[in-house]
Amino acid sequence: MDSATTTLVGREGEQARLSAFVEAAAGQALVVRGEAGVGKSALLDYAVGLARQSGHLVIRATGVEAESELPYAGLHQLLHPLLSGAVRPDDGCRAVFDAAFAQHEGKPPSVMVLGVAMLGLLSRVAAKQPLLLVLDDGQWLDDPSADVCGFVSRRIADSQVKLLVAVRADIASRFDTGALPERLVGALSDDDAARLLDQHHPALGKHARQMVLDQAQGNPLALLELPAHGAGHPGDELPPGASGRHDVPLPRRLQLLYGTRIAALSDTVRAELLMGALDGVGARPGDAGPGPRYRMRNVDEAVACGLLDIEPVTDDLTFRHPLVRSSVVQLATPNQRRAAHTALAQVHRDNLERRAVHLAAATLDPDEEVAEVLEAAAGSATRRGGAIAAVAWLTRAAELSENHADRSRRLGDAAFVAGHAALLGQARKLVLYGTAPDSARSPASVLATAHLALYQDGDVRSTHRQVTAAIERLRSSAQPGEVLTRLVILLLAISQYAADRALWQRAHELLDSLGDLVTEQPRVYSNTWSDVVRHGRGWSEPVERAAADLRGREPWEVTHLAVSAYHLDLLTQYRPYLQRAVAREVETGAVFSGMVMLNLTMLDQMAVGEWEAAERTGMRALALEMEHGHELFAHQTRGHLAQLAALRGQVGTARDLQAVVDAWARPRGIGFLTQLADAAGVTAALSAGDYETAYLYAIGITPPGTFAPYADQASRTLLDLVEAAMHTGRTDQARRHALAARDAGLPGLSPRLALITYGALAMTADGDEEAAEMYARAESHEAAARFPFELARIRLAHGNRLRRTQGRAAALRLLVLAAESFDRLGATGWAERARTELRVTGAAPRVSTLSLASLTWQERRIADLAAGGLTNKEIGKRMHLSPRTVSSHLYRVFPKLGITTRAALRDALSRMDEVTSPV
Repeated sequence: MDSATTTLVGREGEQARLSAFVEAAAGQALVVRGEAGVGKSALLDYAVGLARQSGHLVIRATGVEAESELPYAGLHQLLHPLLSGAVRPDDGCRAVFDAAFAQHEGKPPSVMVLGVAMLGLLSRVAAKQPLLLVLDDGQWLDDPSADVCGFVSRRIADSQVKLLVAVRADIASRFDTGALPERLVGALSDDDAARLLDQHHPALGKHARQMVLDQAQGNPLALLELPAHGAGHPGDELPPGASGRHDVPLPRRLQLLYGTRIAALSDTVRAELLMGALDGVGARPGDAGPGPRYRMRNVDEAVACGLLDIEPVTDDLTFRHPLVRSSVVQLATPNQRRAAHTALAQVHRDNLERRAVHLAAATLDPDEEVAEVLEAAAGSATRRGGAIAAVAWLTRAAELSENHADRSRRLGDAAFVAGHAALLGQARKLVLYGTAPDSARSPASVLATAHLALYQDGDVRSTHRQVTAAIERLRSSAQPGEVLTRLVILLLAISQYAADRALWQRAHELLDSLGDLVTEQPRVYSNTWSDVVRHGRGWSEPVERAAADLRGREPWEVTHLAVSAYHLDLLTQYRPYLQRAVAREVETGAVFSGMVMLNLTMLDQMAVGEWEAAERTGMRALALEMEHGHELFAHQTRGHLAQLAALRGQVGTARDLQAVVDAWARPRGIGFLTQLADAAGVTAALSAGDYETAYLYAIGITPPGTFAPYADQASRTLLDLVEAAMHTGRTDQARRHALAARDAGLPGLSPRLALITYGALAMTADGDEEAAEMYARAESHEAAARFPFELARIRLAHGNRLRRTQGRAAALRLLVLAAESFDRLGATGWAERARTELRVTGAAPRVSTLSLASLTWQERRIADLAAGGLTNKEIGKRMHLSPRTVSSHLYRVFPKLGITTRAALRDALSRMDEVTSPV
């Protein structure tokens, strides 16, 4: 699709989606995603045309790679037309914008403060005229601007404001994790591709036409550009070299084609194009940034060969496509790029931050004058909340410092800024870099810095690369030593948290290549920490054997084995050691091991039904993690607490914790934690009886009928997905998932997986005979009692089935057992469902000894006094409590006894531990 026109070829689905978007009464956001050249800009043009016809005010902006490190450059570009328009922000909002855009000094505004100010401005404008904000090349938007746009886009539903963003599918951006509605733009159909080609190149020879269609693969830009490399006359064929190779990605082939044109230009014109490309001259109109850009001169030659376009309204020169801009930069030599950056630094001598960007790239050797400019720019960025840019500029300033004292000072400043921005891992790296520059790339240094970056920053991508490179260097050394083993274990931990298939495969390959250089233990971790469904078979025995004798093992080794035991559902065997050792580890300064031990203890307490103890352990762990700045562990603990709250029916708490974990982990790509958050969402929805939401969360973890690779929660949520599917009428999906568990051999992997697989098969069985057999296997499994919550769920489901197929009497025993288990655990949502089932049978469940045992002594005493007719004030006087405290205790007692009123207390407390038979 030619971006210069809004006459689209094909794209009926995309047009319908954009029409609905523009015509919607409520405010909303939409992200259009696709590969380079697929026609995203043309679709944005189409939406703009519709919006203008319907009376919208349209504001356009373009993300520019050269400005991706300039704090709030994108936001300034987007808001500049509004800030200078007829509807002005109030004084408070104006001050916020001025601070962000360096108009005056002041406290840097937070994302929320800026977002609120932006919402206010947009609402004022939209109150007079519907507003459409259009952002092209959103992947190049600087991070602070993208964060503010994300904040705003999730809060515009009640306004007449719409935000439309186009991003490249192959380049990561903040919009990837913004949880915004998306429209994926793919290749054109064969018929539409042929129509587009014939419209723009009707004289193309038959063979050349087919070659273009084959090579373009439905990419509109390729359809328009590939023929330009033929002779251009009827019957001419495309030269073989111009058509590209099938093994080269299409965007790269297009760049090669543009490179051919660029190489044919004169040196003077190429220099002008390089200046424009490095200064961020955009591919689209509306890219007025925080300052004027370089204006290319005498480049008619580039316009004539289709590398540049002239905007009809402004006469501005723009690159035909971002790939042209990147091709210009890649074809230039390093010396040519440095010369261009030097000239651009002079062009922007009055713009501190732009000048700093160009000087940083132009300077090769130490230069104190340049270092001072970078230091000043970092100060400006820091004042405006641009910590990431500030750290980068201070680090570069240190590299260009002419003496050791200035270098150390600037590195110290960079670490200080990073620390105050909660970039603790980066801060520690800078400290290490500043104090021991010669050893910064040593394996030991990589081990230390990557460890901090992972556990303090949640950095899984760069740490994986750094540790992999360090291991590869050590592999070829004469004496790899203990550092190699520790690097391998750290790499496995990074891979576990990333939960990314490609990273795990790279880790497995690297470990295999090491042969005898590593011990057996890392191989245990490699298989059990990664994907227990695919790699966990056969490892239960060595993990259990190790648990039988932990004497002489280092605490960190025990914790690693205990993590393996968690994945294999054998953690109970390690718990006595963990509970004995945790206090010692914390008190002796081994806080890292102590935090791991607390987390593992909490997980086992949750599994065996000791939920109150698990909450206490989790809160203790969280306090320790927050005190020491271990953000990764802190969010992991919050994820477990979210799951625990969901189990106990505390749905609001669960969802709040889930949101915190997800917001921190998802942008960092920490799949282990995002799955944990999603699993808490599943449980919270199930607890609340919202089965549709539970199903949607569950299939986000793994599709029905399979277990997503390297997803820890894929097998753990087996029963959740099946239960949610059954309750929403998706019986085929539920059955398929249960059979997939059986066929994958889950019963042979761990005791818990055996229990829930048999339960899932019983729930989804087509016939009563199979249901009874599978239920019997679950009920009689030797480990069933170790997992009381799962067993109670299976009993409830089977009791429900028996009531429907064999009558009320057959279901009674199972429903009673399920209700008592849920009561004892404190699983209020499931307990209420079990009591409802009992009422349907015609039986009124009496309070069992288990229910009474769940009352504390004080709760039982208060209940007895209240049942005797005493008021809260009278009870409080007798027990030396305030009336409010008495009321709080009764509030907790009622659900435990299955009652809702004070009048029912006497009957509840006097019942036998049996169930009344149906009348």
